[in-house]
Amino acid sequence: MANKVRTYYCIDMKTFYASVECAERGLNPFDTNLVVADVSRGKNALCLAVTPKLKAQGVRNRCRLSEIPKDIKYEIAPPRMQLYIDYSADIYDIYLDYISPDDIHVYSIDEAFIDATDYLKLYSLEQTEFAKKLIAEIANRKKIPSTAGVGTNLFLAKVALDITAKKNKSHIGFLTEDIFKETLWNHRPITDFWHIAEGTAKRLARFAIYDMKGITHAPVDLLYKEFGIDAELLIDHAYGRESCTIADIKAYKSKSHSVSFSQILPRDYSFDEARIVMEEMALHGAYELMKRGVVTNKVCIGVNYSHSEIPSTHGAKKLNVNTALNSVIGPAAIEVFDGTTDRSTPIRRLSIDFENVVDEAYESYDLFTDMAKVQKEKSSQHAVLDVKKKYGKNAILTGTNYLDCATQRERNTFIGGHRAGDDTR
Repeated sequence: MANKVRTYYCIDMKTFYASVECAERGLNPFDTNLVVADVSRGKNALCLAVTPKLKAQGVRNRCRLSEIPKDIKYEIAPPRMQLYIDYSADIYDIYLDYISPDDIHVYSIDEAFIDATDYLKLYSLEQTEFAKKLIAEIANRKKIPSTAGVGTNLFLAKVALDITAKKNKSHIGFLTEDIFKETLWNHRPITDFWHIAEGTAKRLARFAIYDMKGITHAPVDLLYKEFGIDAELLIDHAYGRESCTIADIKAYKSKSHSVSFSQILPRDYSFDEARIVMEEMALHGAYELMKRGVVTNKVCIGVNYSHSEIPSTHGAKKLNVNTALNSVIGPAAIEVFDGTTDRSTPIRRLSIDFENVVDEAYESYDLFTDMAKVQKEKSSQHAVLDVKKKYGKNAILTGTNYLDCATQRERNTFIGGHRAGDDTR
């Protein structure tokens, strides 16, 4: 018996943050010049979103405020991440009115995949009709415009959204494997396709491969030699094939885990100033690991310099224990920072990554560890977490947090690295 032909949707909210801000103001994002940006970060602040009207005037998404032409007048809305999360949750609730959560995969705050296969007959709707219904529901209830890709697998649904939907007045794209080959095999640039980044495109270009059809004509041995196991995905996608389902995604359990944090500094920082921020990040990371009930045995540090004056530097330290204690994690982070960071070049971005993260049941120490001190520190960190949970993240701070160069006190009011939208401190 042949496998059932499935129908997948990939639904995306158009310029989501900007559309939410317009909805809150009773404005139409297609008629309004509005950007979402944190003006406190200066004229080079990144625009998190711009309305479709600004895009139509040549203003690209994720540009800097300083890059918007002077002759264009526009409104600036400060980021309100909690508001966007609330809208995203409301839109998910709209999906739930029609679809089981087992058939929904939330891909990002403004994008979701849906397996609509078993619902078309239920609602007596054709493939694109059901997509139109969901888009209309979002527009009617939340005043947020959206687009949809419809495909016979997840990859085709995403490509239909990213490439095909833009050409249709209905804002809905539709692809099968045959339509994909007929209409998109020669599409360029190849980076328009999901999962093909600039680096992959450059490696393909070395073999004069510039589109999906070129991949299908390339020697398989050559692709595997260049890309290893990733060649299998490249080849499948070049033919419009994708075997992964939403059920597979929900059943997947990662073999390795990590917890990471990064931040772009508000200005160029000296080595000593950035070192203070790294101390804050390590402490924050220790608390976050403990809050999640996990431990780590490896700390990795990354430093990016102002205006890319020199290449970024990286380093890592393997711990001889599995822990979430700052007394172990903090010194390890600073040791790596001191040993790998250029001391004379201004610094603009920092990252810290905890690798080999496992459940706290696997917490372990060596024979020389004073376990009484371990228990005392664990009790102290848990007490701090309890106070922060009850009274807010800034209820307990260190003296370092009040230094002019420190950032954690302000970042405690952020969501996803951006302002939550209130003045809570």
